[in-house]
Parts: sequence; C-alpha cells; structure tokens
Amino acid sequence: MIAEPAAAFDGAGEVVDLKTLQAETDIAAPIAELERDLIGLAPVKQRIREIAAFLLVARARERLGLASGAPTLHMSFTGNPGTGKTTVALRMASILHRLGYVRKGHLVSVTRDDLVGQYIGHTAPKTKEVLKRAMGGVLFIDEAYYLHRPENEKDYGQEAIEILLQVMENQREDIVVILAGYRERMESFFGSNPGFRSRIAHHIDFPDYDDGELLAIAETIAAESEYKLSPAARAAMADYVARRRQRPSFANARSIRNAIDRARLRQAMRLFNEGGVVDRDGLMTIEAADITKSRIFAT
Repeated sequence: MIAEPAAAFDGAGEVVDLKTLQAETDIAAPIAELERDLIGLAPVKQRIREIAAFLLVARARERLGLASGAPTLHMSFTGNPGTGKTTVALRMASILHRLGYVRKGHLVSVTRDDLVGQYIGHTAPKTKEVLKRAMGGVLFIDEAYYLHRPENEKDYGQEAIEILLQVMENQREDIVVILAGYRERMESFFGSNPGFRSRIAHHIDFPDYDDGELLAIAETIAAESEYKLSPAARAAMADYVARRRQRPSFANARSIRNAIDRARLRQAMRLFNEGGVVDRDGLMTIEAADITKSRIFAT
C-alpha cells in the first residue's frame, strides 16, 4: 500500500489546510534544494513547482472525498547533455516520496545497455531486474531513444520496450518512469512508439544555459571543493565559456565541470613547479594561466 500523508483539518468542517499539509509532507525541502543547487532553468523549476502543487491538491481532494483517481506520473525530460536532467529527477523522486506517491523515493538511473540483452532470452531478465530495483521509486532511462533501433531487425530493444510499457500501465502506482534525451530524437522515438507517448503525463524541456549562467556554474563548482577564481581567472573562464560552447561536443554544465577539474590539475602543477611556500589562499585560488592553457585557446 502507498502511504498517504495525513491532512490537517480545522475541526469546524470539512476543510484541508494546504499550508499545513505542505509542511507535513515537507515537499518544500526538495524544491528549495533545486533552487539552491541548480543555476538558471527557470521554466523547469516552475514546472516542478506546478506538478508538486497539483499532487498536493490531489491529496487534499482525496481527504474531502472528491474524485482524484491515481494521477499518471510518468515523465519525459528533453534537452541537451549537462542541463540538469538527472539532478531534477532525483528531486522529483524525493517530492513523490514525501507526498506518498512512491514507497521509497530512490532513483535508478539506466541506459539501453542496462535493459537490452545481446542474445535471445537475455533482454527480459535484464529489464525485469532493473524494474525490480526501481520498484517503489523512479526509473530514469537516459537516451531512451536508443531502445528503438528499427534499422536492426535482430535488435532486442523492442522486447524491453514492451515490458516497460506493460509495467508503466499496470504498476504505475508503484513506479514512475522518466524518459530522457535530446529533444528531436525523443520526438522521433515517441512517434515510433505511441504507447510511450500515451503513458507520459508530463513533458519537461530543459533549456541550454547562457554564458552568464555557465560562468556562475563554474564558480559554484569551484566553491564546492573550496577553490575560487581570481578576477583574471574569472575573465578567462568567461572567455573559455564563449569559445567552448561553439564546439560540437559542448555539454553545458558537464563541460564546465570538466574545465574546472582540469584547471585544478594545472593549478597543482603550477604550484609544484614554483616549489616555494604556499599559503591557504594560494592553495584555493585558480589563476588565469590555469584556464588559458586549455587547448580551447590554441584555436
């Protein structure tokens, strides 16, 4: 059975205090974490707040005996790599758990390789094992369109799709499935697999970050490990962002995290080569040279 949070009544009649219900479920916590942990993504955050409010009101309707059949909660997250889809999925799992829509609130993140076998009789047990692990929580399937490979007659992805569709329909009160990937490819995937589209209630598109947001992300990532950018390094990082996003392999926040990791390596080598005494500030500070030595600046 799915646990249901207790609604608050004022004793004077059949009413539900939504603010009290919100406090009891504490759904504000994961939403606040989204605001704190993710820079930008305003439309995504707004959609998450809307879904949370809808589900909270659905609980209130149940308490007053109003029609509120089990909502369809399966979702589609579309957008380019590094735009926060997995992070948002984690917070959504927490929200659903706090509202009693999933028993555990954990996230199981997989790709095609975790679901599809390479020979006859291999796919079904693989897919069912993943679903077993995800029961009571959220199953996040990244690059979901790779499940469908019509160009290969011997591909076993269709078997995984059929099992997923059955579980999404028959066990939707105990598992939420989130399909993720590039927007255009996901549209093509849904066109080829209408069973998925009919089971998806919420489609959320994740926009790319702009240059200012990416620079803020770089500073946030550095600060998480107790590093900081000097004023010159900050200017260099702004230049890096503008150059890097022009490359075909650009992956938004993921590319920026990699850039900060490499800058930390260069900083360590610079300090080692200088060979002198270094203070706390020196150990924390990334300088412009630690960024401009990137091959991005060589072209």
